[in-house]
Amino acid sequence: MPQSSRLSRRDVLKFLGSAPMLPLATGAGASALLAACAQGQRGQPAQVSFLAMPAPTLADPAAMARTTVGSRMVLRYPGGREETVALAYEPFFMTGDEVPDGRGGTLLAGGYLDIRNQPIMDTSVPGRARQFFSDCPDGMSMLTLPDPKVAGVKGNTVFAVVQFEYTTFDQAGGEMYGKLPSPIAVLTLDQDPATGHLALVQYRPVDTSAVHGLWITCGASLSPWNTHLSSEEYEPDAISPKAKDLAQFKAYSRNLYGDENAANPYHYGHLPEVVVQPDGSGVVKKHYCLGRISHELIQVMPDRRTALMGDDATNGGLFLFVADRAEDLSAGTLYVARWHQQSGTGPGSATLDWVRLGHATSDEIRALADRLRGSDIMDVSETDPGVPGYTRIPFAGRHNWVRIKPGMAQAAAFLETHRYAALAGGSLGFTKMEGTTVNVRDRVAYSAMSRVEASMLDGSGGIKVEGPKAGAVYALNLRGGQKDTEGRAIDSEWVPVDMAPPAALVGVDLKQPDALGNVHDAERISNPDNLKFSEKLRTLFIGEDSGGHVNNFLWAYNVDTRQLARVLSCPVAAESTGLQAVDELNGWTYITSNFQHAGDWNKLHDKVRPATEALVRANYRDRHGATVGYITGVKV
Repeated sequence: MPQSSRLSRRDVLKFLGSAPMLPLATGAGASALLAACAQGQRGQPAQVSFLAMPAPTLADPAAMARTTVGSRMVLRYPGGREETVALAYEPFFMTGDEVPDGRGGTLLAGGYLDIRNQPIMDTSVPGRARQFFSDCPDGMSMLTLPDPKVAGVKGNTVFAVVQFEYTTFDQAGGEMYGKLPSPIAVLTLDQDPATGHLALVQYRPVDTSAVHGLWITCGASLSPWNTHLSSEEYEPDAISPKAKDLAQFKAYSRNLYGDENAANPYHYGHLPEVVVQPDGSGVVKKHYCLGRISHELIQVMPDRRTALMGDDATNGGLFLFVADRAEDLSAGTLYVARWHQQSGTGPGSATLDWVRLGHATSDEIRALADRLRGSDIMDVSETDPGVPGYTRIPFAGRHNWVRIKPGMAQAAAFLETHRYAALAGGSLGFTKMEGTTVNVRDRVAYSAMSRVEASMLDGSGGIKVEGPKAGAVYALNLRGGQKDTEGRAIDSEWVPVDMAPPAALVGVDLKQPDALGNVHDAERISNPDNLKFSEKLRTLFIGEDSGGHVNNFLWAYNVDTRQLARVLSCPVAAESTGLQAVDELNGWTYITSNFQHAGDWNKLHDKVRPATEALVRANYRDRHGATVGYITGVKV
């Protein structure tokens, strides 16, 4: 019998020491193999890779209607020996579950709270009032602290911060996107030292009242100093909002404060940071000096000062922040990239230089946000006013004519960042720039362009490429010794100097839908969103937010072999979120994975919906629930 067919899921990886390991629980009858592992008889692999799972089909609609993992991990050793382990998915909870609060009671997972930390109730169906809870868990960060103090943990204490982007609809089916303040919580997990298995012990909501609540928290990352870096995307327009957007913001304010006019748009669109406490609680602060943009996911470089930011917008920009001090994002200098196109074929390629937008402290900008209105900062018109001093700029898929008020340059740079960056000469032409991550060894950052469309095709922001709508992941080489466009030194060794996508990380638009209805090639990435890089696995993980795949996937791309493998399939019409590649926690490696809005049907799903809708509703609380969890292993 080959070795790969008789290994327990724990002993396949636990013996690897400092090499990559997944949290694989002990299988029955594995004691002899475990003893051999403990004696160090196997050594470390030379390479770790993934064997892809097939995409689920209508031959098994149940697989389409749930999180499915059919992939395997392969360990290759010097001399040619191989060992293989299959992978599986394990949730901590589903939103809407009653979860332990650590005090002998329970709380509603993903539950919404107002500014007084009281439950926000869904009264849309008479006689069935209940607390709102999210169907959209997103960014997640697992971490440990040196002296945890949470009762009930039998093994090692592990914490995880998880945020909830929004809820899709109320009980009556009414749209709720962006109308509720985003919850965020700290999970305390009990890690079995022998198996790496994680079990939920405590769920503690983070009090966000001191930062005016949170607005549409999307992707997240773990900072090099062990804090959770959150996000607030689609910053509310404080000057000329569309009617629908204004109505959304008023509903948000009403649900948060009980008053539709109480919320200030300038308090949102910033970077929240959560510090986990030893008792499993969390403290949040907002940094106002990293630009008020559609923050999707921030990546801090190894210098602990330089931050590259995703900007999930139409006419978005690539933004860079260099903090004054390591491990402190409360003061620094903000830059926006200029795209110097080298190729317009496909998703294109370019060299980059950097426009300095200004320096500020968070306290300075927060004080401006507290007292200023949009009309205090700049004049904005959506048609040419024919008055001297106005400049035409691209903005949110249209054009504005803008004029900054005297003395308001700093306020404009940090509170009206999209408009100011375009005015300053930055390339505000990107579309849905989402996840960012870094490959430290090769000094390469990666940026997901979820959809190469709209302003990337029309040249409005200085970019004019061909597509695809399926999107691409760009690689950005990082260098030191760079200067901004005015010749001033940029105080960082981690500045992107160019960007181009690896060929394997470009999606493919289909000319005709396939048999399931996919309009993007199911064997390639589609609308990449979450990105995380594992240094030990030498693997870039890519989660989809796809409008082109009927099931969204989580992919693994080995940067050395350039092989792409499908690792996980989300429930039909759900988005892959919550991705984190944790190289080591108490000797174990984890890949976290959540999903959101299962069964979010549109025309794409017409062929699969009849066979899967009832299953999705049965699996996920009539489409109100979604899971938070991680990838684990099973016996091969």
